[in-house]
Amino acid sequence: MNKKVAFYTLGCKLNFSESSAIGRQFNDAGFDTVSFTDKADVYLINTCSVTDHADKKCRKVVKEALKHSPNAYIAIVGCYAQLKPQEISEIPGVDIVLGAAEKFRIIEYISDLTKQEKTQVFNQDISETRDFIPSYSIGDRTRTFLKVQDGCDYTCSFCTIPLARGASRSETIENVIEQANEIAHSGVKEIVLTGVNLGDFGIRNGQREDKFFDLVKALNQVEGIDRIRISSIEPNLLSNEIIEFVSLSNKFVPHFHIPLQSGSNKILGLMRRRYKRELYADRIKEIKRLMPDCCIGVDVIVGFPGESREDFLETYNFLNELDVSYLHVFTYSERENTDAAEMKGSVPGAQRADRSKMLHILSEKKRRGFYESQLGKTTEVLFEADHKNGFMHGFSRNYVKVKAPYDPLLINEKRQVRLERIASDGDMEITELAETFVH
Repeated sequence: MNKKVAFYTLGCKLNFSESSAIGRQFNDAGFDTVSFTDKADVYLINTCSVTDHADKKCRKVVKEALKHSPNAYIAIVGCYAQLKPQEISEIPGVDIVLGAAEKFRIIEYISDLTKQEKTQVFNQDISETRDFIPSYSIGDRTRTFLKVQDGCDYTCSFCTIPLARGASRSETIENVIEQANEIAHSGVKEIVLTGVNLGDFGIRNGQREDKFFDLVKALNQVEGIDRIRISSIEPNLLSNEIIEFVSLSNKFVPHFHIPLQSGSNKILGLMRRRYKRELYADRIKEIKRLMPDCCIGVDVIVGFPGESREDFLETYNFLNELDVSYLHVFTYSERENTDAAEMKGSVPGAQRADRSKMLHILSEKKRRGFYESQLGKTTEVLFEADHKNGFMHGFSRNYVKVKAPYDPLLINEKRQVRLERIASDGDMEITELAETFVH
């Protein structure tokens, strides 16, 4: 019988695409992929360094894996593995730790699954990581996360991503189109473009050869993919030509996720962000001018060093007045080897928590307001396989989450629906569907 491998992925969409690509390597090597709760021979844990308590989360997942399969071989990869390999090597039960470059050669490192007394660590300096390794997720019949860019040349004072993933680098447009065609032939209807700094697409071997807009125009011509979604893009890299193109495209959907981080120019300066709040507001205004029903998500950090109550209220009021649809709120936490960790003016934990709570409440208000603006409209929903308590879910092009009575014939199908009411859980609920499929 084939050996079995199970995966646990922490963090961003990029990690999910890479876990899937590594999974295909295991399958090619004769492994069967199983669920985490099955008794696997190998557990691969793909870690994140952005969210809090990376060490605690990694330890917990390792412990759970060994509960299911006490003699399993445990491999740790991902951003945390690049930043803190020795720290991870001290977690009981971990057999191998692979850095950013080494993780894509994992099959070379684990030919022998015998557990050793000492953890093996393979981790080169991040400055040596220069190659772009393509990946896209599989397993979800409805959508795939397609990695087109990796690394970051920005030096935001709070961020460890350049230390974990290296310099900005990209796939070629030709190869992205080839991968998109492969995805289309698999029956997947939606591609989500992912990268560390997606708008910086086009750098290869340290030189800029293309622009993200060139990729957008090329992908718009791919047949067999109904929807393309831009996962996250910096406001200074979201040009008016991209916004206008999306507004006219039948393939690119009216949904943007645009990191803000702070609505205070003072704090944006301390963060070393490459824009001011005025530019951000202009981007939102232009999007809504061309796409009034566009969904816009925002990343924001609270409790950054030096953030006074007045600075936070400036952020709160700025967001309250912006025509955006939801917030992803992050409470600032210190990261080793970042300039922000050495800054004065640390915000007490209780104040960070209070500010986070205020913005979470504002996010719910924004989301509710956006959904209310969509009531009574007829829209196209792409339904997914997941279902619970007799309901299944899907998303409209502009990212309204819709639930309907479960029907297996609807999985991975587009249907025209009328948005009727907002359910108690906050999702849009419908009871009737159009009689014909949307082709």
